[in-house]
Amino acid sequence: MLLGRRPERAVCDELLDAVRAGESRALVVRGEPGIGKSALLDHLTMRASGCRVVAAGGVQSEMELAFAGLHQLCAPFMDRLGGLPEPQRAALEIALGSREGPPPDRFRVGLAVLSLLAEVATEEPLVAVVDDALWVDRASLQALAFAARRLRAESVALVFATRDPEPAELVGLPTLDIAGLADEDARALLSTVLLGPVDEPVRERIIAEARGNPLALLELAPAPGTPGEAPLPARMEEHYRRRLAAFGTSTRLLVLVAAADPTGNPVLLWRAAERLRIPASAVAPAAAAGLIEIGPQVRFRHPLVRSAIYAAAPDAQRRQAHAALAEATDRELDPDRHAWHSGQAVEGPDDEIADRLERSAGQAMARGGLAAAASFLLRSAELTGDPARRTRRTLLAAKCSLEAGSPDRALALIALAEAGGPDKVQRAEAGLLRARVAFIRNRDAAASPLLRAAAADLEALDPELARTTYLEAISAAMFAGALGEGQLREAALAARAGPPAPDPPRAADLLLDGLAMRFTDGYPAALPVLRRAVVAFRDGPAVGPDAVRWLWLACVTSTQVWDFPSWPRLAGKFVRLARENGALSTLPAALNSRMAADVLTGDLGAAAGLLDQLRAATDATTARPFLPLGELMLGAWRGETAETEALAEATAADVRRRGEGAGLVAVAWALAVLHNGRGEYPAAADAAASEDHEPPVLGFPPWGILAELVEGATRAGRPEEAAAAFDRLAAATAAAGTEWALGIEERSRALITEGPAAEEHYRAAIDLLAATPLRGEEARAHLVYGEWLRRVGRRADAREQLRVAHAEFADRGMEGFAERAERELATAGETAHKRAAPPTGRLTAQEAQIARLAREGLSNPEIGERLFLSPRTVEWHLSKIFAKLRITSRRELRR
Repeated sequence: MLLGRRPERAVCDELLDAVRAGESRALVVRGEPGIGKSALLDHLTMRASGCRVVAAGGVQSEMELAFAGLHQLCAPFMDRLGGLPEPQRAALEIALGSREGPPPDRFRVGLAVLSLLAEVATEEPLVAVVDDALWVDRASLQALAFAARRLRAESVALVFATRDPEPAELVGLPTLDIAGLADEDARALLSTVLLGPVDEPVRERIIAEARGNPLALLELAPAPGTPGEAPLPARMEEHYRRRLAAFGTSTRLLVLVAAADPTGNPVLLWRAAERLRIPASAVAPAAAAGLIEIGPQVRFRHPLVRSAIYAAAPDAQRRQAHAALAEATDRELDPDRHAWHSGQAVEGPDDEIADRLERSAGQAMARGGLAAAASFLLRSAELTGDPARRTRRTLLAAKCSLEAGSPDRALALIALAEAGGPDKVQRAEAGLLRARVAFIRNRDAAASPLLRAAAADLEALDPELARTTYLEAISAAMFAGALGEGQLREAALAARAGPPAPDPPRAADLLLDGLAMRFTDGYPAALPVLRRAVVAFRDGPAVGPDAVRWLWLACVTSTQVWDFPSWPRLAGKFVRLARENGALSTLPAALNSRMAADVLTGDLGAAAGLLDQLRAATDATTARPFLPLGELMLGAWRGETAETEALAEATAADVRRRGEGAGLVAVAWALAVLHNGRGEYPAAADAAASEDHEPPVLGFPPWGILAELVEGATRAGRPEEAAAAFDRLAAATAAAGTEWALGIEERSRALITEGPAAEEHYRAAIDLLAATPLRGEEARAHLVYGEWLRRVGRRADAREQLRVAHAEFADRGMEGFAERAERELATAGETAHKRAAPPTGRLTAQEAQIARLAREGLSNPEIGERLFLSPRTVEWHLSKIFAKLRITSRRELRR
């Protein structure tokens, strides 16, 4: 019976009711040690009648073993892996060590866990609890938190118990904070352990000191002593240490071995005890005191007992315990735990054990356990006698930490390696890692000089890596933009002075040479090389690290050379490769680029669908796209003022904090489109002029902000500002010479041209843009031409152009521009026809996206892969879609 906890029990009961009803829930139970989290989990699982229950728990000494926690949770379900989509099954099997293959993306492992839990729950509702989540290895916690965020309608509950502060992976999940017991309940609990009568003042002092903590009431009450100043967990650990001191040497050593073994395997414990000549009777005093229980599993009364035992033991005894566990662990069946215990059993350098730890690190990396690999490598380095090998292992540990998402730990390891007297190669590697940490933390002006310096150090050692690093330096400077204070040109000059490209050049080599030339010799000179780079990325084989790594910059470059046909092809390739390779951390950037391309083609429906996927990816992976440009542009072309302005404000604040100047240009461009679309010309000109920097290095499309400035300033009565912007725009468009570039140039030239001569430029703009896929830009050409015709008194001709523009805008959901065209039509003497809302307006955004993907022929598992949902949730959504649209099959979705 759980004493008190009425609100908490109600939350558990509601969770179970929801799961039995076919819904899913995630919950983080949070509170200080001893507050009753485990008791609440026990209550939850005992009340879970009609549900299948599975449990896992974190153990502090097991945090260094990749996917150890996930193995606990998934072990009962391994026979169900055949029901998963093959990419997910492969990822999970590699992570758990039952299949060979390339390291899986950690988010695909999480998606596999989600699908596995959903598959198990098809038979009966599933309740999965994870106690002591603070001590679950990071790879497992990332996968489980991923699954928890994507639970929808699978009849699954995933419940974590943890201390405050909770692990970063769990932040944002629904949380139940556990406070101390009410005084009445605390008195009732205290009365169960007091031995004989106790004066009321003493009783009240015990209750006050315990602050409602049940474990403190149970453990500290029989001998309260004096009020303690130390935090309660420290007092509890000291209490357990005092109790342990009363036991004999054999008992203390036995419980220490149990505390050092994270598996809780009694067979392993007795094997180790035999090697230490500990008799079986030694467990009796600790068991009688209720500190440890040895049955099918070795269990401690509380995690604080385990940590107190381990912390109180002298270093020599800890090494003795680990040595016994290493001897008792099967080296063939469990090489990682054997290596880990061996590593903890020695005090000084031991190259043989260090080599084994490095091999275990390699196995952890192969399974995607980068955080665990870093820990193995660090211990390996500590046991390495040769300074050069020690530094190499420390740097590799730093690299694994960085890739695992721990830049602070990576920096600490880099500093440790640099203090160890690295050679030239190692100094260069350390500099490169330090520079990459700077870029990952903030894409500001600080990263590019560090990358440039690292590239210079690498020139004589590894010319190919030096060129890649120069490309990183240029891209970092591009992100910094105008806030980079000359970094872009300096990075470009350094790259041009660096090692030449190999023959034949790779796609990344062409990209580096083209960008370096652009920022030194100018745009026209760089155009041929940049175009070759775009074609190489667009048509080249999709293999090797550069295939995905630089596709985002290739997308940017396609717009820089005004090559619109290549942009959606590159972005589509980027999305496809990110999905196929399981590179889900880069998927948001790929979707962002494809969204922006779809917006400019006028396919706002497709862009909205990709926005659903983008939000799913960022939510599921807790990642952020480089810039939310696709979402900004979608809102701007839709005319959604409040939403776009709010996103623009948040984005501007974020990029200013990071020193990412290119982001400010993107925000200004989106706001200029929004205000021009709504006919708010002074606001459009002000927005465009606020970040009118030359060159707009990450603009989509290039110099798009100048075209918006020309229109806004012209219509706002600021002709000098418009003319100056047009001169800079035309310098780029004339050099590029594509129909897209020349169409924008002609439309802008028409706006600043006085008298009848403007008409030929309006007509030329329409003809040029009609030859491109840019339906929105073509409609804008009809709109501004119609407005000009109305102003010069040719109302009939104006209505013809304005009708075309209005129909195009209205059909494509470009509401701001559609309303502007409607107003112009009314002024020209015609009322625009309102369009009926499509019947699919009854669907939510996610339902509409699922319907679109199902209409394209994707299966439920394939749709789940796209949207980070379980196949069962996709099926649930489809049933709702069919009911809303009054259809009965996928075949009818096209209609």
